[in-house]
Amino acid sequence: MKRKIELLAPGGDIDSIKAAITAGADAVYCGLDRFNARNRAANITFAELNGILRLAHRNDCEVFLTLNIIIVESEIPALLTLLNKLVNTTIDGVIVQDLGMFYLLATYFPTLHIHASTQLTTHNEGQVQFLRKLAAVRVNLSRELSLSEIKELTVAAHENNLLTEVFVHGSYCLSFSGICYMSSVHGGNSGNRGRCSQPCRNQYATSVAGKNFPLNLKDNSAYSDIRELADAGVDSMKIEGRIKKFHYVHTVVSAFHKQLRRLYDQESMERDNGDLHRVFNRDFSNGFLRGDINRDMFIDNPRDNSAIHRSQVHGDCTEETLEQAKRELYDEKTEIITNITRKIETLHSEQAPLQISVSGKAGTPLAVSVKTPEIAFVVLSDTHLTAVKNKKNSAQCLTQEMLSKRLKAVNATEYFIANLDLEELRGDLFLPFQALTAVKKKILFILNGSQKFVDSIDVPFLQKQDSPAGTPSLSLLIASQEDVYLCDETSADIYFQLPAGFAGACSECVDLFRNNKQLLPWFPSVLIGGDYRAAVDFLQQVQPERIVTDNSGIAYAASEAGIAWIAGPHLNSVNSFSLLCLKEKCNCSGAFISNELKKNQIKQIKKPTDFKLYYSIYHPITLMTSRQCLLYQVTGCEKNRIDHTCMQQCEQSSSITNLQNVSFFIEKSKGNYHSLYNETHFLNTDIVTDIPGVFSSFFIDLREIKNNTRVGVDTLRIIRLFEGLLTGNSYAIEEIQRSIHPTTNSQYQNGI
Repeated sequence: MKRKIELLAPGGDIDSIKAAITAGADAVYCGLDRFNARNRAANITFAELNGILRLAHRNDCEVFLTLNIIIVESEIPALLTLLNKLVNTTIDGVIVQDLGMFYLLATYFPTLHIHASTQLTTHNEGQVQFLRKLAAVRVNLSRELSLSEIKELTVAAHENNLLTEVFVHGSYCLSFSGICYMSSVHGGNSGNRGRCSQPCRNQYATSVAGKNFPLNLKDNSAYSDIRELADAGVDSMKIEGRIKKFHYVHTVVSAFHKQLRRLYDQESMERDNGDLHRVFNRDFSNGFLRGDINRDMFIDNPRDNSAIHRSQVHGDCTEETLEQAKRELYDEKTEIITNITRKIETLHSEQAPLQISVSGKAGTPLAVSVKTPEIAFVVLSDTHLTAVKNKKNSAQCLTQEMLSKRLKAVNATEYFIANLDLEELRGDLFLPFQALTAVKKKILFILNGSQKFVDSIDVPFLQKQDSPAGTPSLSLLIASQEDVYLCDETSADIYFQLPAGFAGACSECVDLFRNNKQLLPWFPSVLIGGDYRAAVDFLQQVQPERIVTDNSGIAYAASEAGIAWIAGPHLNSVNSFSLLCLKEKCNCSGAFISNELKKNQIKQIKKPTDFKLYYSIYHPITLMTSRQCLLYQVTGCEKNRIDHTCMQQCEQSSSITNLQNVSFFIEKSKGNYHSLYNETHFLNTDIVTDIPGVFSSFFIDLREIKNNTRVGVDTLRIIRLFEGLLTGNSYAIEEIQRSIHPTTNSQYQNGI
């Protein structure tokens, strides 16, 4: 095989980065102490970054920086300070989730290559095209996709000049990435902020199926699927694990590096994954990749799995053999750590020293000689030096202090000034500030690999607009055709929740909307393959006045068709620049502000002109949506794997309870994926008076999702009460709270 596939490794700290390099990684991804989605990793400081870049590049390894969280408004100044520094490094790419960051990078920092994070859950060709419009050069595809789906999207990506990367080893998320709010709702630790506390992996009360860890998946491993991924055209194979230690990183990267070497040498693939079992794992599955989403992808208790596996390989797993396996693994781990430590101790990630000598005399250019450990070069000023004859102007002289200050930007590269020698300067000499700046830029150009120095960019911020006149409207979301009668009972806009399994429901949905012109479509977060194409076909046939979509692929299709679209709450809009991105780059007419934000975080957001803001004040809280069956471990679904009938026909519900006696509700409705819901609905009546004059419309979700929230009045009465709330009727607020309980607005109180 001639085409080389990138092996992309995690770097949670400096030792892990070194371990990845020695194991044969082609690239590493790492995070700083802010703005990255693994805040539990040790991470690195910006001061360490340039030394790491030097080390990696000298070993033919690229470095990608993870800036893959959503950014709240108060953090934008700090983010811009970082980007202004980052643009003058040799970083090879930045991994991004936040739409506002896409906008800032594409508009003001175009030399930084943008990689779309897996948190954007990219799973259809429209999303690929959407990301191309945002200037992405690479996209990390959803972990739930099959080989055929990956191949289809890789073809689409290459047609749009994008590269694709796929996770090949490490933790699976049970939820589609980026649209899991379980940790956010329960504890305020948002997965979209890199703070996921993994409540899905916790122990729960024993389920009917006899399981104590009903939401716990095995680890992803495509170790035996490398050839098929190569045939699918994938450009990068990515290993998960930025909170893992360096011995784990080296072991896994080395195993995959050897597997890729076999591919390039046209040898058969290794089937024995014993090396991968020597380090932490929850056992392995390639179920999603093989399109075989089955019961065996779960593991009820991952504790000591490496030892259990070793015991089973050598015979029965008894208490005695398990203890023996643990001792063997401990000894092997100690040996691995010792051997890898020797290797990484030979690598140095510090900045390299520069020897700089300055020479010149009046009437000649200033000559700056720079010597690195590898090369030496001389830079001349474009302006001649002049003598300072008047001692009163001595402050203008080229002195050690002054030149150190003017050249300090050099210390923010892969090098630092170890010595600055002025002995060859003849007399008291002067050079204009602009000429000195030009000299500095010439030096930086050479040190940064012929990359032009970028002056600090002052990004203009949006200004707060005057509050719009009038009362915000009420909008409704329904999902049952039995509720369509509401179109004749209220002036509120009524949106209909469309199914994720669109391929089996397109003609029925077309008929529904043609027969009920008042209905407006609401598209779900996940639309894969044929379901996405059917949804686009629906758009073309119905041509609705406007839509709400939680899927960026549908957003792209609507924009291309000239259909007004509103960004749904699962597109995670949390700052002014994300709104500007949606409007200017994506032809969006309005957006929901994320329900993860608290009052003060929402107040800081400034919307663009001619752009509408929306907020859902009452809804069941979707904690996660999964392509896996959530009922296997709970009720003991009779099937062993998901087949073609499950999406369209299965209709079940159940619940699980954690050890703190908090319940979570599972619902599988016809035409949709499995979803996990909070035990109570979200209800936030405070925002109407807390933040007046900002929102064009407030939404209430009237879908019948079973949980512990009880509603004591009929649907029409609910609508009337919320209409009264928006007109300032205090009695309406009191009756809402009496009639709908229990509820929560913890996200509005806690924020992210």
